[in-house]
Amino acid sequence: MTSSLPDRPLSPCRQICRIEPTQSLCEGCGRRLDEIACWGQMTEADKAPVWQRIEAEGYVVSGGNSARGG
Repeated sequence: MTSSLPDRPLSPCRQICRIEPTQSLCEGCGRRLDEIACWGQMTEADKAPVWQRIEAEGYVVSGGNSARGG
């Protein structure tokens, strides 16, 4: 049985941590503060919609590289 999960890094963090204050959104990785705080405890199923959103918004492109941020 093969996994259907996309090949992604452990975290979308790019070490460009700048929080946009009106949305509490990191300009480097596109995650909200609550997502950043909970990331280590989240299951892959919990992370999946976050990955989908930040990929759709252009924060992460194939190969784990970011198209946005710093």
